[in-house]
Amino acid sequence: MVDLTTRLGALTLKNPIMPASGTFSEDLADVFDLDCLGAHVTKTITREIRGGNPTPRVCEVQGSMLNSIGIPSKGLDYFKSTILPHYAAYETPLVVSISANDADGFARLCSDVTLPGVAAIEVNISCPNIEEDGKAFAMRPRTTTEVMEKLRAATDLPLWAKLTPNTGETIEVAQAAEAAGADALVVSNTLLAMAIDVRTRRPKLGNLMGGLSGPSMKPIALRMTYQCAKSVDIPVIGCGGIGEVEDVVEFLIAGASAVQVGTATFINPTVMPRLIDGLAEYMHHAGIARISDLVGSVRDEEAADGVVFMEAAP
Repeated sequence: MVDLTTRLGALTLKNPIMPASGTFSEDLADVFDLDCLGAHVTKTITREIRGGNPTPRVCEVQGSMLNSIGIPSKGLDYFKSTILPHYAAYETPLVVSISANDADGFARLCSDVTLPGVAAIEVNISCPNIEEDGKAFAMRPRTTTEVMEKLRAATDLPLWAKLTPNTGETIEVAQAAEAAGADALVVSNTLLAMAIDVRTRRPKLGNLMGGLSGPSMKPIALRMTYQCAKSVDIPVIGCGGIGEVEDVVEFLIAGASAVQVGTATFINPTVMPRLIDGLAEYMHHAGIARISDLVGSVRDEEAADGVVFMEAAP
């Protein structure tokens, strides 16, 4: 029997598999037992009701996906009256994802969702900051520090900072988030990308550009996970292109303590329980007793000094 128990700071999960925000809903309870997961992660909540971006919002690209959903939300009141009571029926820890347009709005919403039944708050600081001309908070260390300090002052719950790949300062942003009070890092959100229909010459998304997710995103997210895990002392949660057991294992070896599964759920709604079973089987056959023995076990001793931390190859 292998031990999949996963520790993320003050939280203990039964296994390291959880959904990525925006790819998981209460409807999946009709497909599998949601209590098999390590954690539940809600769709991102905003204070106000939001309709999201213009259609079309999703398109397929080379086996991956572009989306420009625009964080549609039924608002804070709906979360309190409907979403939170739904998850109260489960033993699995609930992680609430939140978003806001500025640092003060983030802090107020963070305080409002600090409620019984919420185990941690995932702060989507990879979303646009209107005070910085729409650039994501997590694109710069300074804005990361500013928003995380206000979030930390707003709650005693664990804070998971969701980072963006759309930055050239991955390590500096990760370290800024940790120094300002993050308890874990989620690495990472989608990569800004675009697709054009050659017949109509129009962008395939109604919002022109969107976020790249799925298999194409995996090497980028894996690189970021490795860099962040080497640079901070808090847990890193890998996210990006995970759909097979080998993907999970690769992220764990790179230094992730847990992983989030997103796009793969759209293809196969039961992918997460399959990954949990497959991870246990892999560990059994590999003679690995505890998940902690796998985390950060990459054999990188012979890498040249400094090369592993470069943002791009020369």
